[in-house]
This record gives sequence, structure tokens and C-alpha cells, in this order.
Amino acid sequence: MLKVSDQLPQFEGVNQNGEMVKSENLLGKKLVVFFYPKASTPGCTAEACNLRDNYSLLKDKGYQLLGVSADSVKRQKAFSDKYEFPFDVIADENHDIIEKFGVWQLKKFMGREFMGIVRTTFIFDEQGICSQVIDKVKTKDHASQILEQ
Repeated sequence: MLKVSDQLPQFEGVNQNGEMVKSENLLGKKLVVFFYPKASTPGCTAEACNLRDNYSLLKDKGYQLLGVSADSVKRQKAFSDKYEFPFDVIADENHDIIEKFGVWQLKKFMGREFMGIVRTTFIFDEQGICSQVIDKVKTKDHASQILEQ
């Protein structure tokens, strides 16, 4: 998994509108990249809506936001449209970005083990250096975790 002081990995992915998002175009502002297991599930919805509800506060502090999951563009579009997200959500169906950040891991739930996305948020400075990794995400209060930095 990416650690504090690591450089933002180079990546490109398709957002909810079918547009290409490239990591090189995200430098110059503070960046929050949050990974979530599955669009429109209760925890992921709570997390993304908390970020949406606090978006102006985050933006005022200089942050830009980018959500990533392994969902399809169609599913990300429905998720983004339903909850009116003011930020992009990337459809990383082939796990390129997910694996570069190291969040595709073995998970355990109700006695079974499986591979999946570990809910994690990475915060980068204007130069693309990771300044914080939040691996214990509070889905209903995630914006305050970011703003505490």
C-alpha cells in the first residue's frame, strides 16, 4: 500500500461521464483520492455523501477530490447522478489504479475470505507527495478526518 511521502502514481482512468482523468493533470492542488468497495452500497454512499456535503469546505481548503472503485462507468454514472457528486468518480474495472495504490487486498467478512478494495483515502500535496493515509475511514464523518490534517 502507498505510504506517506510516496509520490502520486501515474494513472489514467475513465470518470462517470466517460472522460479520461490523468494523474498528471491533478498536480498543483491538494488531492484527496478515496477508494471505496462498491458504488451505491450503504457505507460507500455514506462516505461519498459526507464528502459531497462538505465539498465547499474541502474546496475552500484547497482540496480536489477523486473517488475510485472497480465499478463500471454506467454504475459510477448512476451513483454520481443520484447523489449529485461535485467530484469525479473513476471506474477502475481492470484494477490498474486500485493496484498501483495497493488497496486490492485479502478481506475477511462473516467468516469468508475474498479479494476486494480496502476502503482507504490518500491525501497528496500540490507536488503529488502523499501527506496522509487514512485507513480507518469513518464513512459518516470522513470530511472531518481529511480536514484535521
